[in-house]
Amino acid sequence: MIDIDVARRLRAAGLDWEPRDGDRFAIDTEDLREETFLLSSMVIEPGISRSGGKVLRFNGTTEWALDSVEEGEVVWIPREDQLREALGEAFLALRRDPAGTGFVVDLARGTDSRAITAPHAEDALAGALLVHLSEG
Repeated sequence: MIDIDVARRLRAAGLDWEPRDGDRFAIDTEDLREETFLLSSMVIEPGISRSGGKVLRFNGTTEWALDSVEEGEVVWIPREDQLREALGEAFLALRRDPAGTGFVVDLARGTDSRAITAPHAEDALAGALLVHLSEG
């Protein structure tokens, strides 16, 4: 799972989130940012507040009796498959680095390609997506 700071950078770079079952997110407050939540229609579901804003509603008392949280107060933490999907046609390959100590994402950049390396596959994909969003 990518770090919340990387997830924040992806959001700031323009990665849009349309909440769906199975998505992970963190509530971006000092007390809760280390806690990861899983969006599930049984426990947490997207909704609309009385003022018309998007919220994530916590059903029942499963999460400390938290009723809802504004979507702007949460940070989506995309999974590996979601990062790969967001890269679209810019994604060429995910492979082990030659030393076997991490992963490399080959990213299409016009007629060239660029290699983004990180210790974990999700981190390499997130790094490639940050490059893609900032240079795209």
